[in-house]
Amino acid sequence: MDLLRCETHLGIFIAGIFMLCTFCHSEKAPAYTFVKEASSAPPEVHYDYIIVGGGTAGCPLAATLSQNARVLVLERGGSPYGNPDIENMGNFAKSLSDISPKSPSQPFISEDGVYNTRARVLGGGSALNAGFYTHASMGYVREFGWDEALVNKSYEWVERKIVFKPRMLQWTSALKAGLIEVGVLPDNGVTLDHTYGSKFGGVIFDKDGHRHTAADLLEYADPTKITVYLHSTVHKILFSTKGKTRAIGVIFEDDLGNKHTAYLDKNPKSEIILSAGALGSPQLLMLSGVGPAEHLKYHGIKVVKDQPMVGQGMADNPMNCLFVPSPVPVEVALVQVVGITRFDSYIESVSGINFATSWIQKLLSSYDQLLDQNRRQGDIVQDVISRFIQRTNAFLNSTITGGAIAEKIMGPVSRGHLELKTTNPHDNPSVTFNYFKEPEDLKRCVQGMKTIIKVLNSKAFSKFRYRLLPVQALINLMVGLPLNLRPRHVMAAFSLEQFCKDTVMTIWHYHGGCQVGKVVDQDYRVLGVDALRVLDGSTFIRSPGANPQATLMMLGRYLGEKILQ
Repeated sequence: MDLLRCETHLGIFIAGIFMLCTFCHSEKAPAYTFVKEASSAPPEVHYDYIIVGGGTAGCPLAATLSQNARVLVLERGGSPYGNPDIENMGNFAKSLSDISPKSPSQPFISEDGVYNTRARVLGGGSALNAGFYTHASMGYVREFGWDEALVNKSYEWVERKIVFKPRMLQWTSALKAGLIEVGVLPDNGVTLDHTYGSKFGGVIFDKDGHRHTAADLLEYADPTKITVYLHSTVHKILFSTKGKTRAIGVIFEDDLGNKHTAYLDKNPKSEIILSAGALGSPQLLMLSGVGPAEHLKYHGIKVVKDQPMVGQGMADNPMNCLFVPSPVPVEVALVQVVGITRFDSYIESVSGINFATSWIQKLLSSYDQLLDQNRRQGDIVQDVISRFIQRTNAFLNSTITGGAIAEKIMGPVSRGHLELKTTNPHDNPSVTFNYFKEPEDLKRCVQGMKTIIKVLNSKAFSKFRYRLLPVQALINLMVGLPLNLRPRHVMAAFSLEQFCKDTVMTIWHYHGGCQVGKVVDQDYRVLGVDALRVLDGSTFIRSPGANPQATLMMLGRYLGEKILQ
Protein backbone atom coordinates (compact mmCIF):
# COMPACT_ATOMS: atom_id res chain seq x y z
CA MET A 1 0.00 0.00 0.00
CA ASP A 2 2.87 2.40 0.79
CA LEU A 3 4.34 1.74 -2.64
CA LEU A 4 0.96 2.36 -4.24
CA ARG A 5 0.63 5.67 -2.43
CA CYS A 6 4.11 6.67 -3.48
CA GLU A 7 3.42 5.92 -7.14
CA THR A 8 0.07 7.70 -6.86
CA HIS A 9 1.87 10.76 -5.53
CA LEU A 10 4.45 10.58 -8.29
CA GLY A 11 1.86 10.18 -11.02
CA ILE A 12 -0.28 13.06 -9.80
CA PHE A 13 2.86 15.19 -9.50
CA ILE A 14 3.67 14.51 -13.15
CA ALA A 15 0.07 15.17 -14.19
CA GLY A 16 0.20 18.36 -12.14
CA ILE A 17 3.31 19.52 -14.00
CA PHE A 18 1.10 19.55 -17.09
CA MET A 19 -0.69 22.62 -15.71
CA LEU A 20 1.99 24.33 -13.59
CA CYS A 21 2.60 28.09 -13.60
CA THR A 22 3.97 30.87 -11.37
CA PHE A 23 2.71 32.32 -8.09
CA CYS A 24 -0.07 34.85 -8.29
CA HIS A 25 -1.80 37.28 -5.95
CA SER A 26 -4.99 36.32 -4.11
CA GLU A 27 -8.01 38.32 -3.04
CA LYS A 28 -10.00 38.49 0.16
CA ALA A 29 -12.37 35.56 0.62
CA PRO A 30 -16.14 36.06 0.95
CA ALA A 31 -17.23 36.35 4.57
CA TYR A 32 -19.81 33.55 4.65
CA THR A 33 -21.45 33.50 8.07
CA PHE A 34 -23.41 30.37 7.12
CA VAL A 35 -20.33 28.21 6.44
CA LYS A 36 -19.44 26.26 9.59
CA GLU A 37 -17.58 23.18 10.75
CA ALA A 38 -19.78 20.08 11.02
CA SER A 39 -18.51 19.58 14.58
CA SER A 40 -20.62 22.61 15.54
CA ALA A 41 -23.83 20.98 14.25
CA PRO A 42 -26.47 19.79 16.75
CA PRO A 43 -27.23 16.06 16.88
CA GLU A 44 -30.37 16.56 14.80
CA VAL A 45 -31.35 19.21 12.24
CA HIS A 46 -34.30 19.71 9.86
CA TYR A 47 -34.28 21.41 6.45
CA ASP A 48 -36.40 21.72 3.31
CA TYR A 49 -33.53 20.59 1.08
CA ILE A 50 -30.43 18.60 1.97
CA ILE A 51 -27.66 18.77 -0.62
CA VAL A 52 -24.88 16.22 -0.25
CA GLY A 53 -21.78 17.78 -1.76
CA GLY A 54 -20.90 21.46 -2.07
CA GLY A 55 -19.17 21.05 -5.41
CA THR A 56 -19.33 22.49 -8.91
CA ALA A 57 -23.08 21.81 -9.24
CA GLY A 58 -23.98 21.74 -5.53
CA CYS A 59 -23.00 25.34 -4.74
CA PRO A 60 -25.11 27.04 -7.44
CA LEU A 61 -27.97 24.66 -6.69
CA ALA A 62 -27.89 25.52 -2.99
CA ALA A 63 -27.61 29.26 -3.62
CA THR A 64 -30.66 29.14 -5.90
CA LEU A 65 -32.87 27.01 -3.64
CA SER A 66 -32.07 29.23 -0.64
CA GLN A 67 -34.02 32.05 -2.28
CA ASN A 68 -37.24 30.34 -1.26
CA ALA A 69 -36.39 27.45 1.09
CA ARG A 70 -34.19 26.37 3.97
CA VAL A 71 -31.15 24.55 2.59
CA LEU A 72 -28.45 22.41 4.20
CA VAL A 73 -25.22 21.64 2.32
CA LEU A 74 -23.00 18.83 3.59
CA GLU A 75 -19.47 19.09 2.20
CA ARG A 76 -16.91 16.43 3.14
CA GLY A 77 -13.98 18.77 2.50
CA GLY A 78 -12.88 22.12 3.83
CA SER A 79 -13.00 25.69 2.55
CA PRO A 80 -11.05 26.80 -0.53
CA TYR A 81 -10.62 30.28 0.92
CA GLY A 82 -7.32 31.13 2.54
CA ASN A 83 -5.70 28.08 0.96
CA PRO A 84 -2.90 29.31 -1.34
CA ASP A 85 -2.64 25.87 -2.97
CA ILE A 86 -6.14 26.45 -4.34
CA GLU A 87 -6.33 30.21 -4.77
CA ASN A 88 -3.04 30.68 -6.63
CA MET A 89 -2.41 29.18 -10.05
CA GLY A 90 1.22 28.54 -9.22
CA ASN A 91 0.29 25.91 -6.66
CA PHE A 92 -1.86 23.85 -9.01
CA ALA A 93 0.41 20.80 -8.92
CA LYS A 94 0.92 21.14 -5.18
CA SER A 95 -2.80 20.82 -4.44
CA LEU A 96 -3.08 17.74 -6.66
CA SER A 97 -0.06 16.00 -5.15
CA ASP A 98 -1.18 16.54 -1.55
CA ILE A 99 -2.38 13.12 -0.34
CA SER A 100 -2.86 14.02 3.34
CA PRO A 101 -6.20 12.96 4.91
CA LYS A 102 -7.70 16.47 4.76
CA SER A 103 -6.25 17.59 1.44
CA PRO A 104 -8.60 19.17 -1.12
CA SER A 105 -7.95 16.30 -3.53
CA GLN A 106 -8.38 12.62 -2.76
CA PRO A 107 -6.24 10.50 -5.10
CA PHE A 108 -7.33 7.19 -6.55
CA ILE A 109 -6.03 4.79 -9.17
CA SER A 110 -8.53 3.29 -11.55
CA GLU A 111 -8.45 -0.44 -12.18
CA ASP A 112 -6.99 0.51 -15.57
CA GLY A 113 -3.82 1.70 -13.82
CA VAL A 114 -4.36 5.44 -14.38
CA TYR A 115 -3.73 8.02 -11.67
CA ASN A 116 -6.69 10.25 -10.87
CA THR A 117 -8.11 12.40 -8.11
CA ARG A 118 -11.51 13.48 -6.82
CA ALA A 119 -12.27 16.83 -5.23
CA ARG A 120 -12.72 17.08 -1.47
CA VAL A 121 -13.34 20.80 -0.98
CA LEU A 122 -16.13 23.38 -1.12
CA GLY A 123 -16.35 24.36 -4.78
CA GLY A 124 -15.49 20.84 -5.92
CA GLY A 125 -13.47 20.37 -9.07
CA SER A 126 -13.59 24.09 -9.83
CA ALA A 127 -11.19 24.53 -6.89
CA LEU A 128 -8.62 22.15 -8.42
CA ASN A 129 -8.92 22.31 -12.18
CA ALA A 130 -7.09 24.25 -14.90
CA GLY A 131 -9.83 26.88 -15.02
CA PHE A 132 -11.06 26.61 -18.63
CA TYR A 133 -14.68 27.70 -19.05
CA THR A 134 -16.73 26.84 -22.14
CA HIS A 135 -20.35 25.96 -22.82
CA ALA A 136 -21.83 22.68 -23.97
CA SER A 137 -22.87 22.61 -27.61
CA MET A 138 -26.45 23.50 -28.44
CA GLY A 139 -26.81 19.99 -29.84
CA TYR A 140 -25.97 18.63 -26.40
CA VAL A 141 -28.55 20.95 -24.81
CA ARG A 142 -31.26 19.88 -27.23
CA GLU A 143 -30.40 16.18 -26.93
CA PHE A 144 -31.19 16.24 -23.22
CA GLY A 145 -34.32 18.35 -23.63
CA TRP A 146 -33.18 21.32 -21.58
CA ASP A 147 -35.00 24.66 -21.83
CA GLU A 148 -32.63 26.66 -24.04
CA ALA A 149 -33.71 30.05 -22.71
CA LEU A 150 -33.22 28.96 -19.10
CA VAL A 151 -29.90 27.33 -19.99
CA ASN A 152 -28.61 30.63 -21.41
CA LYS A 153 -29.88 32.62 -18.41
CA SER A 154 -28.26 30.10 -16.06
CA TYR A 155 -24.90 30.36 -17.83
CA GLU A 156 -25.12 34.16 -17.60
CA TRP A 157 -25.93 33.94 -13.87
CA VAL A 158 -22.71 31.98 -13.33
CA GLU A 159 -20.59 34.20 -15.55
CA ARG A 160 -21.47 37.40 -13.75
CA LYS A 161 -19.53 36.11 -10.73
CA ILE A 162 -16.62 33.97 -11.79
CA VAL A 163 -15.74 34.07 -15.50
CA PHE A 164 -13.03 36.25 -17.06
CA LYS A 165 -11.46 36.87 -20.47
CA PRO A 166 -8.19 35.01 -21.03
CA ARG A 167 -4.86 36.73 -21.50
CA MET A 168 -3.78 36.19 -25.09
CA LEU A 169 -0.14 35.27 -24.51
CA GLN A 170 2.50 34.29 -27.06
CA TRP A 171 2.43 30.51 -26.54
CA THR A 172 -1.35 30.24 -26.55
CA SER A 173 -1.65 32.60 -29.51
CA ALA A 174 0.94 30.53 -31.40
CA LEU A 175 -0.97 27.35 -30.61
CA LYS A 176 -4.20 28.84 -31.91
CA ALA A 177 -2.44 30.08 -35.06
CA GLY A 178 -0.85 26.66 -35.50
CA LEU A 179 -4.22 24.93 -35.18
CA ILE A 180 -5.67 27.20 -37.84
CA GLU A 181 -2.62 26.64 -40.07
CA VAL A 182 -3.08 22.85 -39.96
CA GLY A 183 -6.80 23.05 -40.69
CA VAL A 184 -8.67 23.19 -37.37
CA LEU A 185 -11.08 25.78 -38.76
CA PRO A 186 -12.71 28.23 -38.56
CA ASP A 187 -11.01 30.80 -36.37
CA ASN A 188 -13.70 31.53 -33.77
CA GLY A 189 -11.78 34.22 -31.90
CA VAL A 190 -12.86 34.55 -28.25
CA THR A 191 -16.11 32.78 -27.45
CA LEU A 192 -17.79 30.62 -24.82
CA ASP A 193 -19.75 28.76 -27.50
CA HIS A 194 -18.85 25.19 -28.45
CA THR A 195 -18.39 25.06 -32.21
CA TYR A 196 -15.92 23.38 -34.56
CA GLY A 197 -12.69 25.29 -35.04
CA SER A 198 -10.13 27.04 -32.84
CA LYS A 199 -10.87 29.57 -30.14
CA PHE A 200 -9.97 31.26 -26.91
CA GLY A 201 -12.50 30.38 -24.19
CA GLY A 202 -13.25 31.88 -20.79
CA VAL A 203 -11.29 31.27 -17.59
CA ILE A 204 -12.11 31.32 -13.87
CA PHE A 205 -8.82 33.07 -13.03
CA ASP A 206 -8.91 36.85 -12.79
CA LYS A 207 -6.21 39.17 -14.13
CA ASP A 208 -4.12 38.57 -10.99
CA GLY A 209 -4.26 34.80 -11.42
CA HIS A 210 -6.67 34.37 -8.50
CA ARG A 211 -9.02 31.41 -8.82
CA HIS A 212 -12.78 31.95 -8.55
CA THR A 213 -14.61 28.72 -7.77
CA ALA A 214 -18.21 27.54 -7.67
CA ALA A 215 -18.09 28.39 -3.97
CA ASP A 216 -18.15 32.07 -5.00
CA LEU A 217 -21.67 31.45 -6.32
CA LEU A 218 -22.80 31.09 -2.70
CA GLU A 219 -22.66 34.90 -2.63
CA TYR A 220 -26.05 34.65 -4.36
CA ALA A 221 -27.49 32.69 -1.41
CA ASP A 222 -29.87 34.06 1.21
CA PRO A 223 -27.62 33.83 4.30
CA THR A 224 -30.63 33.44 6.58
CA LYS A 225 -31.85 30.30 4.80
CA ILE A 226 -28.72 28.29 4.15
CA THR A 227 -26.23 26.36 6.27
CA VAL A 228 -23.05 24.77 4.92
CA TYR A 229 -21.27 22.23 7.11
CA LEU A 230 -17.67 21.54 6.20
CA HIS A 231 -15.87 18.25 6.95
CA SER A 232 -19.22 16.46 7.03
CA THR A 233 -19.06 12.99 5.52
CA VAL A 234 -22.45 11.47 4.76
CA HIS A 235 -22.58 7.77 5.72
CA LYS A 236 -25.99 6.87 4.36
CA ILE A 237 -29.36 8.13 3.21
CA LEU A 238 -32.34 7.26 5.42
CA PHE A 239 -35.55 6.00 3.83
CA SER A 240 -39.15 5.43 4.74
CA THR A 241 -40.40 2.22 3.12
CA LYS A 242 -44.03 2.53 4.21
CA GLY A 243 -45.79 2.56 0.89
CA LYS A 244 -43.48 3.99 -1.80
CA THR A 245 -39.82 4.27 -0.90
CA ARG A 246 -39.01 7.86 0.13
CA ALA A 247 -35.80 9.55 1.27
CA ILE A 248 -36.28 11.24 4.64
CA GLY A 249 -32.81 12.20 5.86
CA VAL A 250 -29.09 11.44 6.07
CA ILE A 251 -26.56 10.46 8.71
CA PHE A 252 -23.32 12.42 8.58
CA GLU A 253 -20.09 12.40 10.55
CA ASP A 254 -17.95 15.39 11.54
CA ASP A 255 -14.15 15.39 11.63
CA LEU A 256 -14.18 14.49 15.34
CA GLY A 257 -16.02 11.25 14.56
CA ASN A 258 -19.37 12.37 15.97
CA LYS A 259 -22.53 11.34 14.13
CA HIS A 260 -25.38 13.74 13.29
CA THR A 261 -28.74 13.27 11.59
CA ALA A 262 -30.30 15.70 9.12
CA TYR A 263 -33.99 15.16 8.36
CA LEU A 264 -36.21 16.64 5.70
CA ASP A 265 -38.98 18.87 6.99
CA LYS A 266 -42.44 17.36 6.75
CA ASN A 267 -43.15 19.04 3.47
CA PRO A 268 -44.13 16.99 0.40
CA LYS A 269 -41.75 19.09 -1.73
CA SER A 270 -38.70 18.57 0.50
CA GLU A 271 -35.88 16.60 -1.12
CA ILE A 272 -32.39 15.22 -0.70
CA ILE A 273 -30.15 16.00 -3.68
CA LEU A 274 -26.87 14.14 -4.17
CA SER A 275 -24.18 16.28 -5.71
CA ALA A 276 -21.21 14.26 -4.51
CA GLY A 277 -19.56 13.71 -7.89
CA ALA A 278 -19.17 10.88 -10.36
CA LEU A 279 -17.64 8.62 -7.72
CA GLY A 280 -19.39 9.91 -4.61
CA SER A 281 -23.02 9.83 -5.72
CA PRO A 282 -23.18 6.21 -6.98
CA GLN A 283 -21.07 5.16 -4.00
CA LEU A 284 -23.49 6.80 -1.54
CA LEU A 285 -26.53 5.31 -3.26
CA MET A 286 -24.99 1.85 -2.87
CA LEU A 287 -23.99 2.44 0.76
CA SER A 288 -27.61 3.44 1.39
CA GLY A 289 -29.08 0.32 -0.21
CA VAL A 290 -29.89 1.61 -3.70
CA GLY A 291 -27.93 -0.32 -6.32
CA PRO A 292 -27.31 -3.80 -7.73
CA ALA A 293 -28.90 -6.14 -5.18
CA GLU A 294 -26.31 -8.93 -5.33
CA HIS A 295 -23.42 -6.49 -4.97
CA LEU A 296 -25.07 -4.83 -1.97
CA LYS A 297 -25.76 -8.17 -0.31
CA TYR A 298 -22.13 -9.19 -0.81
CA HIS A 299 -21.14 -6.18 1.30
CA GLY A 300 -23.81 -6.86 3.90
CA ILE A 301 -25.93 -3.84 2.91
CA LYS A 302 -29.71 -4.08 3.24
CA VAL A 303 -31.30 -3.63 -0.18
CA VAL A 304 -33.74 -0.72 -0.24
CA LYS A 305 -34.11 -0.57 -4.02
CA ASP A 306 -32.61 -3.02 -6.49
CA GLN A 307 -31.19 -0.67 -9.13
CA PRO A 308 -28.66 -2.56 -11.27
CA MET A 309 -27.64 0.52 -13.30
CA VAL A 310 -26.13 2.38 -10.34
CA GLY A 311 -22.38 2.46 -10.97
CA GLN A 312 -22.71 1.54 -14.64
CA GLY A 313 -21.66 3.65 -17.61
CA MET A 314 -18.52 5.06 -15.98
CA ALA A 315 -16.27 6.90 -18.43
CA ASP A 316 -13.19 9.09 -18.32
CA ASN A 317 -12.04 11.26 -21.20
CA PRO A 318 -8.52 9.98 -21.94
CA MET A 319 -5.76 12.54 -22.29
CA ASN A 320 -2.46 12.08 -24.13
CA CYS A 321 0.10 14.82 -24.47
CA LEU A 322 3.60 15.86 -25.49
CA PHE A 323 5.87 18.01 -23.33
CA VAL A 324 7.56 20.64 -25.49
CA PRO A 325 10.75 22.38 -24.27
CA SER A 326 11.12 25.90 -25.64
CA PRO A 327 14.31 27.65 -26.76
CA VAL A 328 12.82 30.99 -25.64
CA PRO A 329 11.14 31.92 -22.35
CA VAL A 330 7.36 31.54 -22.41
CA GLU A 331 4.66 33.12 -20.33
CA VAL A 332 2.77 31.03 -17.84
CA ALA A 333 -0.86 30.13 -18.51
CA LEU A 334 -3.30 27.34 -17.88
CA VAL A 335 -5.77 26.17 -20.53
CA GLN A 336 -7.10 29.09 -22.59
CA VAL A 337 -7.22 27.80 -26.17
CA VAL A 338 -9.01 24.78 -27.59
CA GLY A 339 -9.07 23.30 -31.07
CA ILE A 340 -12.38 21.48 -31.58
CA THR A 341 -11.76 19.10 -34.45
CA ARG A 342 -14.33 17.53 -36.74
CA PHE A 343 -13.10 14.08 -35.76
CA ASP A 344 -14.09 14.90 -32.14
CA SER A 345 -10.73 15.26 -30.45
CA TYR A 346 -10.01 18.47 -28.52
CA ILE A 347 -6.53 20.03 -28.59
CA GLU A 348 -5.50 22.11 -25.57
CA SER A 349 -2.28 23.49 -24.15
CA VAL A 350 -0.50 25.09 -21.20
CA SER A 351 2.74 27.03 -21.02
CA GLY A 352 5.38 28.19 -18.59
CA ILE A 353 6.30 24.74 -17.32
CA ASN A 354 9.63 24.58 -15.50
CA PHE A 355 11.41 21.27 -16.00
CA ALA A 356 14.33 22.12 -13.71
CA THR A 357 15.78 18.94 -12.20
CA SER A 358 15.81 20.55 -8.77
CA TRP A 359 12.06 19.90 -8.71
CA ILE A 360 12.74 16.21 -9.10
CA GLN A 361 15.15 16.34 -6.15
CA LYS A 362 12.48 18.14 -4.14
CA LEU A 363 10.10 15.32 -5.04
CA LEU A 364 12.63 12.79 -3.73
CA SER A 365 12.80 14.48 -0.33
CA SER A 366 9.05 14.08 0.16
CA TYR A 367 9.53 10.30 0.43
CA ASP A 368 12.03 10.36 3.31
CA GLN A 369 9.43 9.36 5.87
CA LEU A 370 8.10 6.59 3.63
CA LEU A 371 11.59 5.17 3.14
CA ASP A 372 12.20 5.12 6.89
CA GLN A 373 8.93 3.29 7.57
CA ASN A 374 9.57 0.41 5.24
CA ARG A 375 13.07 0.01 3.86
CA ARG A 376 12.33 -2.94 1.60
CA GLN A 377 9.44 -1.22 -0.11
CA GLY A 378 11.41 1.98 0.13
CA ASP A 379 14.10 0.49 -2.07
CA ILE A 380 11.43 -0.24 -4.66
CA VAL A 381 10.08 3.28 -4.37
CA GLN A 382 13.61 4.67 -4.65
CA ASP A 383 14.13 2.59 -7.78
CA VAL A 384 10.93 3.95 -9.37
CA ILE A 385 12.04 7.52 -8.77
CA SER A 386 15.65 6.85 -9.76
CA ARG A 387 14.56 5.38 -13.08
CA PHE A 388 12.38 8.45 -13.63
CA ILE A 389 15.38 10.73 -13.01
CA GLN A 390 17.69 8.70 -15.24
CA ARG A 391 15.23 8.79 -18.11
CA THR A 392 14.64 12.52 -17.92
CA ASN A 393 17.87 14.12 -16.69
CA ALA A 394 19.80 13.71 -19.93
CA PHE A 395 17.00 15.23 -21.97
CA LEU A 396 15.82 17.94 -19.58
CA ASN A 397 19.08 19.00 -17.95
CA SER A 398 19.43 22.12 -20.08
CA THR A 399 15.72 22.80 -20.45
CA ILE A 400 14.27 25.63 -18.41
CA THR A 401 10.81 26.39 -19.74
CA GLY A 402 8.31 24.97 -22.12
CA GLY A 403 4.77 23.78 -22.32
CA ALA A 404 2.55 20.86 -23.11
CA ILE A 405 0.00 20.20 -25.82
CA ALA A 406 -2.66 17.60 -25.14
CA GLU A 407 -5.60 16.00 -26.85
CA LYS A 408 -8.78 14.78 -25.18
CA ILE A 409 -11.32 12.39 -26.71
CA MET A 410 -14.91 13.58 -27.01
CA GLY A 411 -17.42 11.35 -25.25
CA PRO A 412 -15.79 8.86 -24.87
CA VAL A 413 -17.51 5.81 -26.35
CA SER A 414 -15.68 3.34 -24.06
CA ARG A 415 -17.48 2.68 -20.76
CA GLY A 416 -16.76 0.94 -17.49
CA HIS A 417 -18.28 0.52 -14.05
CA LEU A 418 -17.96 1.39 -10.36
CA GLU A 419 -18.23 -0.94 -7.37
CA LEU A 420 -17.80 -0.69 -3.63
CA LYS A 421 -14.49 -1.80 -2.17
CA THR A 422 -15.61 -1.31 1.43
CA THR A 423 -18.59 0.07 3.30
CA ASN A 424 -16.51 2.94 4.67
CA PRO A 425 -17.71 6.20 3.04
CA HIS A 426 -14.22 7.69 3.45
CA ASP A 427 -12.71 5.06 1.14
CA ASN A 428 -12.60 5.32 -2.63
CA PRO A 429 -14.76 2.87 -4.55
CA SER A 430 -13.31 0.66 -7.26
CA VAL A 431 -13.71 2.17 -10.73
CA THR A 432 -12.86 0.83 -14.17
CA PHE A 433 -12.98 3.18 -17.16
CA ASN A 434 -11.88 0.77 -19.93
CA TYR A 435 -9.78 3.35 -21.77
CA PHE A 436 -9.73 2.76 -25.56
CA LYS A 437 -11.84 -0.37 -25.28
CA GLU A 438 -13.79 0.90 -28.28
CA PRO A 439 -11.77 1.33 -31.51
CA GLU A 440 -13.50 4.64 -32.21
CA ASP A 441 -11.82 6.25 -29.20
CA LEU A 442 -8.39 4.98 -30.20
CA LYS A 443 -8.87 6.29 -33.73
CA ARG A 444 -9.73 9.74 -32.35
CA CYS A 445 -6.64 9.71 -30.13
CA VAL A 446 -4.38 8.88 -33.07
CA GLN A 447 -5.94 11.66 -35.14
CA GLY A 448 -5.53 14.06 -32.22
CA MET A 449 -1.85 13.17 -31.77
CA LYS A 450 -1.24 13.59 -35.50
CA THR A 451 -2.80 17.05 -35.27
CA ILE A 452 -0.52 17.95 -32.35
CA ILE A 453 2.51 16.82 -34.36
CA LYS A 454 1.40 18.98 -37.29
CA VAL A 455 1.02 21.98 -34.96
CA LEU A 456 4.53 21.38 -33.58
CA ASN A 457 5.87 21.42 -37.13
CA SER A 458 3.82 24.46 -38.18
CA LYS A 459 5.35 27.81 -39.07
CA ALA A 460 3.15 29.54 -36.47
CA PHE A 461 4.65 27.47 -33.66
CA SER A 462 8.26 27.42 -34.89
CA LYS A 463 9.43 30.06 -32.39
CA PHE A 464 8.88 27.58 -29.56
CA ARG A 465 10.66 24.60 -31.14
CA TYR A 466 14.29 23.54 -31.01
CA ARG A 467 15.24 23.04 -34.66
CA LEU A 468 17.42 20.01 -33.97
CA LEU A 469 14.93 18.33 -31.61
CA PRO A 470 12.57 16.09 -33.61
CA VAL A 471 9.06 15.20 -32.53
CA GLN A 472 10.22 11.60 -32.15
CA ALA A 473 12.42 12.68 -29.23
CA LEU A 474 9.37 14.18 -27.50
CA ILE A 475 7.45 10.95 -28.07
CA ASN A 476 10.34 8.92 -26.65
CA LEU A 477 10.38 11.14 -23.57
CA MET A 478 6.69 10.58 -22.88
CA VAL A 479 7.03 6.82 -23.30
CA GLY A 480 9.85 6.83 -20.74
CA LEU A 481 7.98 8.78 -18.04
CA PRO A 482 6.07 6.87 -15.32
CA LEU A 483 2.79 8.58 -16.20
CA ASN A 484 0.64 5.65 -15.06
CA LEU A 485 0.85 2.04 -13.89
CA ARG A 486 0.10 0.54 -17.29
CA PRO A 487 2.67 -1.73 -18.98
CA ARG A 488 4.99 -0.17 -21.56
CA HIS A 489 5.48 -1.68 -24.99
CA VAL A 490 8.47 -1.16 -27.28
CA MET A 491 6.13 -0.19 -30.09
CA ALA A 492 4.75 2.76 -28.10
CA ALA A 493 7.57 4.96 -29.39
CA PHE A 494 6.75 4.11 -33.01
CA SER A 495 3.02 3.41 -33.07
CA LEU A 496 0.60 6.18 -32.13
CA GLU A 497 -2.03 3.53 -31.34
CA GLN A 498 0.26 1.95 -28.76
CA PHE A 499 1.43 5.38 -27.59
CA CYS A 500 -2.19 6.35 -26.81
CA LYS A 501 -2.76 3.17 -24.82
CA ASP A 502 0.54 3.21 -22.90
CA THR A 503 0.74 6.91 -21.98
CA VAL A 504 -2.93 7.64 -21.31
CA MET A 505 -3.69 10.02 -18.45
CA THR A 506 -6.87 11.51 -17.06
CA ILE A 507 -8.05 15.02 -17.75
CA TRP A 508 -10.26 14.72 -14.64
CA HIS A 509 -13.53 14.69 -16.59
CA TYR A 510 -14.80 11.29 -15.46
CA HIS A 511 -18.55 10.84 -15.39
CA GLY A 512 -21.39 8.31 -15.31
CA GLY A 513 -22.68 5.99 -12.62
CA CYS A 514 -26.11 7.64 -12.18
CA GLN A 515 -26.98 8.33 -15.78
CA VAL A 516 -30.12 10.06 -17.02
CA GLY A 517 -32.65 7.51 -18.26
CA LYS A 518 -30.99 4.69 -16.34
CA VAL A 519 -30.73 5.79 -12.71
CA VAL A 520 -32.44 9.20 -12.78
CA ASP A 521 -35.19 10.65 -14.98
CA GLN A 522 -35.01 13.80 -17.10
CA ASP A 523 -35.59 15.90 -13.95
CA TYR A 524 -32.76 14.06 -12.12
CA ARG A 525 -35.14 12.19 -9.78
CA VAL A 526 -33.89 8.76 -8.76
CA LEU A 527 -36.11 6.20 -10.44
CA GLY A 528 -38.36 4.36 -7.99
CA VAL A 529 -37.50 6.58 -5.00
CA ASP A 530 -39.36 9.71 -3.90
CA ALA A 531 -37.70 12.89 -2.59
CA LEU A 532 -34.26 11.96 -3.95
CA ARG A 533 -32.37 13.44 -6.89
CA VAL A 534 -28.83 13.35 -8.24
CA LEU A 535 -27.20 16.31 -9.96
CA ASP A 536 -23.53 16.13 -10.89
CA GLY A 537 -21.24 14.53 -13.47
CA SER A 538 -22.49 11.06 -12.55
CA THR A 539 -25.67 11.82 -14.52
CA PHE A 540 -23.82 12.54 -17.78
CA ILE A 541 -23.97 10.03 -20.61
CA ARG A 542 -20.95 11.79 -22.07
CA SER A 543 -18.92 14.79 -21.01
CA PRO A 544 -20.28 18.11 -22.36
CA GLY A 545 -17.96 20.09 -24.60
CA ALA A 546 -14.26 20.60 -24.10
CA ASN A 547 -14.67 21.09 -20.34
CA PRO A 548 -17.69 20.19 -18.17
CA GLN A 549 -17.39 22.73 -15.33
CA ALA A 550 -19.43 25.48 -17.02
CA THR A 551 -22.26 23.04 -17.74
CA LEU A 552 -22.21 21.65 -14.19
CA MET A 553 -22.47 25.13 -12.69
CA MET A 554 -25.18 26.03 -15.16
CA LEU A 555 -27.11 22.86 -14.26
CA GLY A 556 -26.98 23.71 -10.57
CA ARG A 557 -28.68 27.02 -11.27
CA TYR A 558 -30.96 25.45 -13.90
CA LEU A 559 -32.32 22.68 -11.68
CA GLY A 560 -32.69 25.04 -8.74
CA GLU A 561 -34.85 27.34 -10.86
CA LYS A 562 -36.87 24.39 -12.14
CA ILE A 563 -37.52 23.13 -8.60
CA LEU A 564 -38.56 26.57 -7.35
CA GLN A 565 -40.89 27.00 -10.32
